[in-house]
Amino acid sequence: MKCYEDMSKERNTELPLLRPSIQANLEENPENSAGHFQNATLRPILKLQNELLLQMFRHYLQKTKGSFFQLPPPKQLEFISNSIRSDLRFRNLLTGVIIGHFTETEMSVFIQQEQELTRRIADLLIQRLSDQIDQLLA
Repeated sequence: MKCYEDMSKERNTELPLLRPSIQANLEENPENSAGHFQNATLRPILKLQNELLLQMFRHYLQKTKGSFFQLPPPKQLEFISNSIRSDLRFRNLLTGVIIGHFTETEMSVFIQQEQELTRRIADLLIQRLSDQIDQLLA
């Protein structure tokens, strides 16, 4: 059985390898900035977790009695935004899905800029779900 330190090291090296590559100019932002963290860490994790996030939102829609499906498209986009911004339990659940894929180093960075990075996660989630609204309706 592996000791905790070996498992921790393995997790910290293997997790980033699971993430898909994305097109981002990482030099655009200083390394310790929220913008760099967003492009280097958050966006690849959201891309990796895309299908799970869509499934979670579909389940959320079922729990809200399906009113989403009767809304006109602009109101559907508003519904997505309001769901993530206003329903704290749901937003925290989605945020946890993202944070669960951080390495220890990334978690340290997140803790230092928690408020800003949590806002960015919400913004990225809203954008990702809005861009794939057809997947929600399928």
